Amino acid sequence: MKPSSQKIIEDAMQLEPTTRAFVAKSLLESLAFEEDFSVSEESSKEIRRRSETIDSGKDVLVDGDTMRSNLQTKYPS
Repeated sequence: MKPSSQKIIEDAMQLEPTTRAFVAKSLLESLAFEEDFSVSEESSKEIRRRSETIDSGKDVLVDGDTMRSNLQTKYPS
């Protein structure tokens, strides 16, 4: 039985950010696009730099709901 796409996504979300980026890039490259979606060397370096700071614990990711709540608290309307 093939795993569901939701299960694959849930499993992939448990991977380290750099590994998830590699998986995402590999999946996108497997699609037949008429246009190439190239990433500049500068962008690739920045992606790697940010991924390394997250993987090392220097930067911490916050989910969207938490960020929204924090912003609403800081900047009430």
